[in-house]
Formats: sequence, structure tokens, C-alpha cells
Amino acid sequence: MRTVILIFTSIFFLTFSLKAQPIKGVVLEKNVNGNLLPLVGANVYWMGTFKGVATDTIGNFIIKIDSTSNRLVVSYIGYKADTIIFSGQKNLKIILEAVKTLKEVEVVGRQSSTVVSSLDPIKTQLMTEKELTKAACCNLSESFETNPSVDVSYADAISGVKQIQMLGLSGIYTQLTNENLPGTRGLSSNYGLSYTPGSWIEGIQVIKGAGSVANGYESIAGQINVELKKPEEKTEKFLFNAYANAMQRTESNLNLTQKVNKNITTTLLLHGNYFDNKIDMNHDRFMDVPIGNQINVINRWKYKNSKGLEAQVGIKALKDERMGGQMEYNPKTDYMTTNKYGLGINTQRLEGFGKIGYILPESVYKSIGFMFSVLDYQQNSYYGINKYSGHQQTVYGNFIYQSIIRDTRHKFRTGMSYIYDKFNEAVFNAYYKRMESVPGIFYEHTYSGFIGWIIVAGIRADYNMLYGPIITPRLNVKYDLSEKTILRFSGGRGQRTANIFAENSSVFASSRQFELLTPNNNLPWGLKQEVAWNEGVNLTYNFRLKNHDGNIGVDFYRIDFVNQVVADLDKDPQKVYFYNLEGKSYSNSFQSEINYELIKNLDIRLAYRWYDVKTTFSSTLMTKPLIAKNRAFANIAYEFKKWKFDYTVNWVGPKRIPNTSSNPLNYQFQSYSPDYFIMNAQVTRTFFKNLDTYLGVENITGYMQHNLIIGYEQPFGNYFDSSLTWGPVFGRMMYLGLRYKIK
Repeated sequence: MRTVILIFTSIFFLTFSLKAQPIKGVVLEKNVNGNLLPLVGANVYWMGTFKGVATDTIGNFIIKIDSTSNRLVVSYIGYKADTIIFSGQKNLKIILEAVKTLKEVEVVGRQSSTVVSSLDPIKTQLMTEKELTKAACCNLSESFETNPSVDVSYADAISGVKQIQMLGLSGIYTQLTNENLPGTRGLSSNYGLSYTPGSWIEGIQVIKGAGSVANGYESIAGQINVELKKPEEKTEKFLFNAYANAMQRTESNLNLTQKVNKNITTTLLLHGNYFDNKIDMNHDRFMDVPIGNQINVINRWKYKNSKGLEAQVGIKALKDERMGGQMEYNPKTDYMTTNKYGLGINTQRLEGFGKIGYILPESVYKSIGFMFSVLDYQQNSYYGINKYSGHQQTVYGNFIYQSIIRDTRHKFRTGMSYIYDKFNEAVFNAYYKRMESVPGIFYEHTYSGFIGWIIVAGIRADYNMLYGPIITPRLNVKYDLSEKTILRFSGGRGQRTANIFAENSSVFASSRQFELLTPNNNLPWGLKQEVAWNEGVNLTYNFRLKNHDGNIGVDFYRIDFVNQVVADLDKDPQKVYFYNLEGKSYSNSFQSEINYELIKNLDIRLAYRWYDVKTTFSSTLMTKPLIAKNRAFANIAYEFKKWKFDYTVNWVGPKRIPNTSSNPLNYQFQSYSPDYFIMNAQVTRTFFKNLDTYLGVENITGYMQHNLIIGYEQPFGNYFDSSLTWGPVFGRMMYLGLRYKIK
């Protein structure tokens, strides 16, 4: 029914839009080679009025006819303004001429650390490099400490893995991409966030709800797209980052960018970390985080010419080794024995990727592009005497063509994609194999003919060789209630294949037995794909108070699962059951946020989140465990000359803990965790313009979950369980680092 509603709504808007007749056009410049290029942000307004618009990212504009003026002015800094006498034209092509001589002008301004575009119909929160340097951000999983939309927590008490949540759902329901190529997915879903070093990240785009169909069908809660440092002129030529913390963890990063010739540029990104100090802050004789090391490298090349052709190619390689468990564990004598409990996770990842794009010189709004990636991922691990190994091979390709229909009010992009996944897993001496081959096509139409309205309607059709056809409709609507108030709506469908072992690896660190309640033996594990609908609305109000900018955002999203793979930890504390959803499963998410520059260079960010997340467990609708219903957030950032100060506090409400009442009394947890506060702070000092040093403290108050592991005295007994983690696994931690860059 939702599919029919979205499709008919889209057809109604697109059909009715053909009757609207505002003026549309494109503003261009001619470069030194004689090619026409779009001017982004050029001003188009009626002379003698305050009625005007700005051109979009490809130079297009749409403006309503004004009865009081017939002279249309087009201006852009550094170019001669042009005035067009309007006499009924509907399609305008305006080429501005550059001013040959300009007096020197000094522009002074502050870059916002987090930006939300007022023009984008899909609300996209861009976390800039400035936002990422507010904390140490050693890797992607730690990059959201100052973002109230994404929650970060520990998956268990042994592996040290951090996981994210968005809209009250686990990070597996958020599509994670690297520059719109597949990122953390499949077997790397739990550990992959730690494979992207923070100093490699140029920016992060966070989208709640239904995104674009061009990126695939797997997004259910939203999309997080990571932009890495690219071989471009704006990228620093040299960046060195070194980090060390009080636990004696060290890491270093080196970014190098070199222009080979006028068309070719290359970037080399290197990362290494090392940790060999066993820490046990809660005195349960288990390491709070595993020791180990990681080596990570990316080399990418870019080609760009003056005729609209641009191409990139690159390779990524990673080796990650971790060892945890009991403090006395020695792999040479205790491996796969019951002498001492040990954990080992060894990962190797190799990936090649590329992109090619071409903008047609005679039509700047027409372009074609192709992107691809090839991945080989291997993980070998053990948890006590239980072994798990996985091997994933993935091939991905996406071809996109974009243009207009008749005029720039109607833009579209269409294309075809293909993804191939091959999985081989060995779990407790049982073997599981799966191969998915999924070709797909998509079409997305953007209409911007109504003044103040932008409508993006898309649909894609894929065919999964294992699960059959997949139809994915999505709709995003933006309406400007006023110049400062923006209302957005999104709705759509998402579908994905669950990887039950990799996505629930925290349960391996327990004595629970895996039980698959699988009525359909024709499907992997007998489980259907997960299918959900996501609808959301958000309101943004931008204001200026006492010469300082600010904005207020309020949003509400609801996700309804048609089918879900349920991991049931409540039925029996000695087992975990996997089965297809029978009943309801949904997530309601509300968030309010305010950002404001209180005084010059002092920014505050306040947010409150409310979640109502429930799933049917064994015929009973229950609150999903380990998710706080209420959260609050505050961040204060102050800049003073060469100093930067950042302070963040999170309040986390109580979380429901899976049922342990059938355990002996000394092996039981309470039904709900207590609420708690987490405070982080960082001070950054700039020396010699190119050198930054930073000193920070995480978890200032030292609050932690002291009783982390059930049955830690007998790790090979029936009641051992380290997966019920609701709070921080270790206390206060100080760190020190430096960044040196040459632009």
C-alpha cells in the first residue's frame, strides 16, 4: 500500500508541475579554454525588489514572474552584472563576463563545523573537518561524539568494538558508504567502523530516513557517507598526526598529496596504531579492551582535464590484529584450552575502487558517471574455545546518467547497478555459504517548478538471485514555509540481508548457544530478508539574534518492519534465538536541536532525543533491549586566537537489560540500567599556523559499568556472558596529540 501511495503522489506532483510556468535558466561562465562552466550561488533578482533566488550546484535557477518589474538582474562577485529585459522568455542562458581587474579584498568569516544546506531537498547534515577535530576521532566509530543524531556505545565487554545507533536502531540498519561506494557492510559490519582513521576523513554526510535510490536499496534508518581526503588542490600536501593516551595506546597518520602534472594528482594515506598494555579498571581479571595493532593504507590517483573528463582509481589495504580475554591469558599456552579465556580477532582487507565522470561541454546539466569497487575481506577469530571465521568477496558497479526533461525544472538521473556478494563462514565447526547476485535499475526525478517546493521521487527495481525481486520507492519533499523556515518530508522502503553471525559477534563472547528457528530451508539460515518502511518529517528554522546566527531543528521518524530477523536474548539467558518476525516491530524517534553562537566565537549545541523502539519477542511486544528511551546532549565550543576549547556532555537514560531472571541470583542483572552522564573535553593550541597540539579527557567523571561480565569467575561455565553492556567499559582516559600540515 505504501508503494502505491508514494508512486501516485509522485505522479500527481510531476503531472501538475507541467502547468507551472516560472522563469528558469542557467548562469554560466566561460573559462580560459572557452568551455562553459556553471556559476554556483549567483544572485538572480528583479530590479527594485527584494525578490530573488540563487543558482544551484549546476548553475540553474527558477524565479517567479514579478508584476512590478520587468528587469532581471544577474550578479556574481568578480563578474560583470547583467540585466535582462523580460518580455515573456521562459528559458534563459546567461553567460557572465569576468572582471579583468579587481582590487584586493580580504574576506573574514567563520566556517561552521556542521552544515545543513537550505537548498538540498534531502536533509543532509555535513560534519566538516572542523567538527571532527573537536575530539581525538581516532577512527570513524569515534567521530560522532559531538553529533547528537548518532549514538555510540560498546558492543560487549571484551572485544572493544564500538557500534553506532541511529533513529533507535543498530548501525546495521544505516547504510554506510565511502564516497557513495559500499563501505562497512556484510561481515565487517561490527568491526568496520574502526578501519577508517579520523585523519583520513574530509567530511561526513549524515542523512536520516529515506535517501536517494541511486545509492541502493539497503538503507532503512538512513545513510552515513564518508568523504576521504582526495588528490585535489585543496587537500593539504602533507599532514602528520600523532596520538597517545594514558592507557599507552599510540597511533600515527601520514597523508601525502602530490601533483604529478597538470592533469594527474595522487594521494597516499598511511595509518598505524599499537597497543600492548593490558588494562583492567573494574578488577574482574578481564582486559577492558584488547591489545593489538593495525596497519592501514590507501593510495589513490586522480585525472582531470579541461574537457569535462574526470577519473579516479585507488587501492586500500588493511591488516588488524587484536587479542583480549583474561589478564593472564597467553596464546602460546592457553589457545583453545580452558586454562584461561582468550579472544583473538585477525582481519585482512583488500579493496580496489574507481570512478569516472564526464560532463558534456555543450550541456553542463548533462553528465554520465561510473563507479566500481572490488573487495576481499577475511576474518579469523576465536572466543574462548569457540571459533568463527568469515570470508567475503564483493564486486560493485553503478552507472549513472543525469540530464533534464525540456527545461531545468525537471531534472532526472537514472542508471543501473550490480552487486555481487560471496560469503563463506565457519561457526562452531559448522559451515555456511551464501552467494547473492543483484542487478538493478533506478530512476529519480527532481522537480523544482513550484516556488518554494522541491520534490524528489525515485524508484528502483532489483532482482536478488536468492530472494527474488526488490522494489524500492522513495519520496523526498522540501517546502520553504518562509525564507528562514524549511519543512521536509521523506518516505520510502529499505531491504537488506541480515548477516546473523557477524552482526551479533558480541554474543560469541558468552556461553549462549545459537538456535536457528528456521521454517524455510530454501533460504540462508531459513530467514527472509529484512524489509522496513521509513517515514519522517523535519522542520528547520534559521535565525539571527543579536548579530549571531543560529538554527533550531525538530524531527520525527517512524520505522515499521514488514519483516525483521529477530535476535532474541530474552527467551533463555543461556541461548540466543534467531527467527523471522511474527508480529510488530517499530521505532519512533523524536529529536529537537538548537545551534547558536552565543557570543563571538562561542558556539553551543543542545539536543534532546526520545526513542520508542519495540519488537515482538516470542509473541510479546517488548521494548528493544540496551536502547535508552531518553537522551540529552550539550556541546560548547570556543575559539580564542590560537586556542580552541570543546566540552561535550551526554545524559543517557535507563536501558532495558535482557532477561536473566532464570539464572542463579549471583548471575542476574537488574531489569534496567541506571541513567548516567558522560563528559568529554579537549583543548587545542595552534603553533606556527601549521602545527596543532591537542589535549583531551574522555569520561571526565570516570563513570563506568563495573559489573560488566556475568560469571567472569567461570568463563567456561554455563552462565558466562559479556554481551550485556549498557555503559562505558572503562573510566577516565586522557590523551595527547599533534597535527602538522603543509597546504
